Amino acid sequence: MKRRFAEETILLISVIKWVFLATVVGIIVGLSTTLFLKLLDWSRLFGVNHSYYFLLLPVALFLSAAIIKYLAPDAEGHGTEKVIEAVHKRSGKIKAAVVPVKLVATLITLVAGGSVGKEGPCAQIGGGLSSVFADLFRFGNRDRKKLVICGISAGFAAVFGTPIAGAIFGVEVLFIGGILYDVLLPSFIAGIMSYHIASSLGITYFYHTINFVPVFSEAFFLKIVLAGIFFGLCSALLIEMLKLGNRLSARLQISKPLKGIAGGLALVGLVFIFSTQYLGLGLGTIQSSLEGMKTVWYAFILKIIFTSITLNFGGSGGIVTPIFFIGATSGGLFANLLGLDVGTFAAVGLVAVLAGAANTPIAASIMAVELFGPKIAPYATVACVISFLMTGHRSVYPSQILSTKKSPSLMVETGEEIEKVEARFQPRNKSLIGVLLGIVKKIKDKTRK
Repeated sequence: MKRRFAEETILLISVIKWVFLATVVGIIVGLSTTLFLKLLDWSRLFGVNHSYYFLLLPVALFLSAAIIKYLAPDAEGHGTEKVIEAVHKRSGKIKAAVVPVKLVATLITLVAGGSVGKEGPCAQIGGGLSSVFADLFRFGNRDRKKLVICGISAGFAAVFGTPIAGAIFGVEVLFIGGILYDVLLPSFIAGIMSYHIASSLGITYFYHTINFVPVFSEAFFLKIVLAGIFFGLCSALLIEMLKLGNRLSARLQISKPLKGIAGGLALVGLVFIFSTQYLGLGLGTIQSSLEGMKTVWYAFILKIIFTSITLNFGGSGGIVTPIFFIGATSGGLFANLLGLDVGTFAAVGLVAVLAGAANTPIAASIMAVELFGPKIAPYATVACVISFLMTGHRSVYPSQILSTKKSPSLMVETGEEIEKVEARFQPRNKSLIGVLLGIVKKIKDKTRK
């Protein structure tokens, strides 16, 4: 009886502790995210008032790369990845200099039209402030990690106006196939608090209820399955193009600021060939796709190219908003090919590509409900899970730890960073795949003879 009383008392104290700490983190991240988003809105007026603003891209990427290189190298890339790396390798330790450097570098990138998102900086700024808060009050490594994870959730929730999906994203994005249940409560509280702080200070969000969802049928369900496969392949294409961009950048034997000039010139050339549609956040294209308007079939491919160049050649910013663009436009393409409702499949694509590229099918499924309403949720969830599986053992966040392999027919090393994982087929005589491959092998042997 005494032991049970002691256990409940300790748990009660723990709950009170994390309710308080998560509330503080939510307030801090909500305020910092609001500041960033307001500065971003003001800076975007520059592009509206100047038709050839994109000509500043070489200068902007040069400045972004130089600021990061000389002031805070940890601010490089798309934000969330660096926070994941800090949690796994440094117990959530993030230098205070990352916060202002990330904010300034991202604003510079986006003002000139760099193809990046806004959630990565907010996650890194939120995680950085949470780390500073933990160090200020001398918390241990375990508590610091939890606070930084709360910072990720709070940043995501405040940026997109999705507190539940944001909370789940923070605890799901660290491990592929695993969720940190011990951080679930503080992540929810931090996400909800951050969202309400931002919205009360004037940040508005885009919600688009999808009313057109056909009555369930086997044919429509099959189309959803096919859509999930297609979106998984789109996710894999994005990841591979980001890797290709990284390899091309590494081959240039010049300093990172000079790579920024090269990348900026490449983007300017692409803009003159195509248009400015693929620069910046691309919110207008996302919204038009969700409203059922058609875009060119290759829009999602161009966005992938623009994003890869920006992030690998000096630009700073997030990756999730470009993922939304890629998902919505590829969803429109899929719908047009099969004669389906464009708005519905743009919405499904938006969350399904996020699920596949970031390996966060649960957060993406919940986001479908928060952004598009409950009617589309069952179909979006199926597409999200299939996309997650089809992407394979790869991710836009290379520092994610693989907890569970995606198929028993694949031989992979769990517990490793996903960028180090190499999947190999593991034949099993009794499995359907093994039987089919055995038949194919026998046919080939007979034809050779």
